[in-house]
Amino acid sequence: MAAAPAAAGSGAGRGRRSAATVAAWGGWGGRPRPSNILLQLRQGQLTGRGLVRAVQFTETFLTERDKQSKWSGIPQLLLKLHTTSHLHSDFVECQNILKLLVEILMRPTISIRGQKLKISDEMSKDCLSILYNTCVCTEGVTKRLAEKNDFVIFLFTLMTSKKTFLQTATLIEDILGVKKEMIRLDEVPNLSSLVSNFDQQQLANFCRILAVTISEMDTGNDDKHTLLAKNAQQKKSLSLGPSAAEINQAALLSIPGFVERLCKLATRKVSESTGTASFLQELEEWYTWLDNALVLDALMRVANEESEHNQASIVFPPPGASEENGLPHTSARTQLPQSMKIMHEIMYKLEVLYVLCVLLMGRQRNQVHRMIAEFKLIPGLNNLFDKLIWRKHSASALVLHGHNQNCDCSPDITLKIQFLRLLQSFSDHHENKYLLLNNQELNELSAISLKANIPEVEAVLNTDRSLVCDGKRGLLTRLLQVMKKEPAESSFRFWQARAVESFLRGTTSYADQMFLLKRGLLEHILYCIVDSECKSRDVLQSYFDLLGELMKFNVDAFKRFNKYINTDAKFQVFLKQINSSLVDSNMLVRCVTLSLDRFENQVDMKVAEVLSECRLLAYISQVPTQMSFLFRLINIIHVQTLTQENVSCLNTSLVILMLARRKERLPLYLRLLQRMEHSKKYPGFLLNNFHNLLRFWQQHYLHKDKDSTCLENSSCISFSYWKETVSILLNPDRQSPSALVSYIEEPYMDIDRDFTEE
Repeated sequence: MAAAPAAAGSGAGRGRRSAATVAAWGGWGGRPRPSNILLQLRQGQLTGRGLVRAVQFTETFLTERDKQSKWSGIPQLLLKLHTTSHLHSDFVECQNILKLLVEILMRPTISIRGQKLKISDEMSKDCLSILYNTCVCTEGVTKRLAEKNDFVIFLFTLMTSKKTFLQTATLIEDILGVKKEMIRLDEVPNLSSLVSNFDQQQLANFCRILAVTISEMDTGNDDKHTLLAKNAQQKKSLSLGPSAAEINQAALLSIPGFVERLCKLATRKVSESTGTASFLQELEEWYTWLDNALVLDALMRVANEESEHNQASIVFPPPGASEENGLPHTSARTQLPQSMKIMHEIMYKLEVLYVLCVLLMGRQRNQVHRMIAEFKLIPGLNNLFDKLIWRKHSASALVLHGHNQNCDCSPDITLKIQFLRLLQSFSDHHENKYLLLNNQELNELSAISLKANIPEVEAVLNTDRSLVCDGKRGLLTRLLQVMKKEPAESSFRFWQARAVESFLRGTTSYADQMFLLKRGLLEHILYCIVDSECKSRDVLQSYFDLLGELMKFNVDAFKRFNKYINTDAKFQVFLKQINSSLVDSNMLVRCVTLSLDRFENQVDMKVAEVLSECRLLAYISQVPTQMSFLFRLINIIHVQTLTQENVSCLNTSLVILMLARRKERLPLYLRLLQRMEHSKKYPGFLLNNFHNLLRFWQQHYLHKDKDSTCLENSSCISFSYWKETVSILLNPDRQSPSALVSYIEEPYMDIDRDFTEE
């Protein structure tokens, strides 16, 4: 997963480039030599030295040229840097030289008698190349630069020039990747003007930096992912105010037209991205995106294609020919082929979609939702779905060097995962989710409600029809189609299921469920769980969660389930998958338990028929089955190990007990838990643990409105009933038949542990 499922992010997570890449990166800045580039490329592949040759000059020559060209001593510094950067050389001297280079680079910020010194773009570019190369080749340099906050802020100002933009952006990205404290964008001079003046290509590259600056920093410590640690961090954050990431998000959203431009970048077609950039300009951008080996492989493929058409060399114009931005124009036949242009656009969209996804999950979520709906991001992505996002792989499709097309690291794969994550964030508990449909599909939802004689969903009625998808199918339907065709071993299954499940989350909608049921989603899920006997825990969890949302309170869904699981053998395979990991399947157990309770209280022939025939409902209705689930759900979690992933086990156990309380059977269930404890020869261990879990539940949920709303909407049980049930269970009166302490014998009592300090 990424995905799993790790999220396919950007910025600081990237690895260092190879030394050959470094050499080549610095080499693109100057004028290309007039020799045959094919020979240089082939030599580069063999030697690993890219397109740059090591040339040595005498110090006298450098000094003389420095005087003539006013290079501010950079050539001599570079020569000294070369002599002090060998193994076992004086690292302190190396650092001193780098300090001088930084000072040269920052001279425009130094005022002398009210006038600021000027430095040429070419000199800045050379300094940036030296710094970047040294950062990659010399350990510790990047961290030292990252400590100079004023220098990092200054680097942003160098992005105003197109000549130095790429070098600056790449250096900033590497520095921010090791910086301990996140930089604040509101400290960048004239940020709004800087970003507004970027062209679309620059903005796409800038998103690589933004990916680092708007994402909350992760310490990498697993303890930080526990709910205990998160709650402590939230309390600390409340006293400190907004985090740097939140401040940076707000700074970006305050820039006029920023989100609109991101939406245009995310939805533009490959043909729209073709500008006047020369061949070498495009290659220079490639170097900032991909590793050296991939670029050389890609260029060799271009060269071979040219050779097949008897065009074995790339001819550059003679000296003095028209140039723009320091790079020569080339003939049409030297332009990158379509496959490379597509890959270039994919790399752009990766970063843009990531930034949009982070903004969608931030504090200004509603503001971002409104803007991306207004700027038609969803219809635009729908139009790109077949031709770019979920395009069919061709034999010549570019993939990362040393990988294959099915590797999670390939750009194609990463784009798909980032796209699915965006859909998940966009649909989750928000009425704008209906923008994933087209007008015909919205009419279908209305017809489903009318036929079932139930009110139409208010959000459907309020959807702006001018902002929905166009074409024959909406984005959700397209996703379902590719989901059903996905191979069993595909890493996409997890994210596809998550994206579709997010459409169903929140208050249960019969029309939404039927829309998906009519398209065969339930049968597909059951095939994957039962017939393909899926082994991936992540995929199984996502499929169980989706199945639960799809079936909850829906009689038609249970009928379809029983029709597919039509033998005892199939049902036993299904139960085996459920029982293999309750952390993964507990949401389905919760949804079936809730549905059973509702069905039992309905007087309807159709419901009665399902209750009498459905194997799954009959299985869940048995008290021994419920007690088995309850015992295991409580036993597999502890306060110190609770995370956002497994806290659902605690809430599922509470659902079982709340429904028992409704039927005045809560004392019976607690007494049975006590007996099960004794049968395990360990009295008190389960109920003490449950008591601590419920105490934590009170601390966690009574101060978090969003979580409590989610619990209420998903269960159709008022949150007040949740709170009352927890209070009754935690009642300290040992005479109360519904209090946990009444079933813990005195010698085994251990309910006052201060888990917040552990």
